[in-house]
Amino acid sequence: MRDIKITAPNGPLEAMVSVPEGSGPWPGVVVVHDVIGYSPDNRRTTARICAQGYVTITPNLFSRGRVRCITSAFRSLFTRTGPTVDDILAAREHLLAMPECSGPVGIVGFCMGGQFALLLSPRGFAASAPFYGTPLPRGLDEALDASCPVVASFGRRDPLGIGAGERLTKVVEARNITADVKVYPDVGHSFANQLPAQPLLRITGFGYDEAATEDAWSRVFAFFDTHLRAG
Repeated sequence: MRDIKITAPNGPLEAMVSVPEGSGPWPGVVVVHDVIGYSPDNRRTTARICAQGYVTITPNLFSRGRVRCITSAFRSLFTRTGPTVDDILAAREHLLAMPECSGPVGIVGFCMGGQFALLLSPRGFAASAPFYGTPLPRGLDEALDASCPVVASFGRRDPLGIGAGERLTKVVEARNITADVKVYPDVGHSFANQLPAQPLLRITGFGYDEAATEDAWSRVFAFFDTHLRAG
């Protein structure tokens, strides 16, 4: 894994890139972090995906200044345009330019990043894997027109996403989008992220859960094997 800077429309952008061992090329995956931003958890996630045989890039969406970038990110969730969208797409273009990347690129996102993974699913990605992208973005039905296949994971106890899994299921069915949507009954928000202060997070409906995490990743990798490798 190495830290790099990539070219983006709004200036250089920090990113982590990880390339599998062995002989490629491999499909690519863009990882979109949550609102907390870069943390040791991002490195664990990047390493996990790379170990499954994917060239992986995690752009630091807050690398130009945290407050300004968070404001811009949430504005982009409403408009589906702006610097944050540009940065995520620039990360994908960086992957596509790498000789180690075979071509198809998926997107994985958590919390805020999960919202972006959903919104950008029609924007040239081969598969999208949002983890609790809640609250679901406004205008989701329109936003998912011509979406790539989606494998989504939610927690029933997520205070930010009550009914999110059921709502997304209705949208993908209405749009005839290939999808695997699962709601884990005993977990809340951020169940696949190992963040600080876990006991407090669980009280507030957040927090890591190993069993749900492992099941969700097994679904994601099976889905990606079908839609990225075969693609």
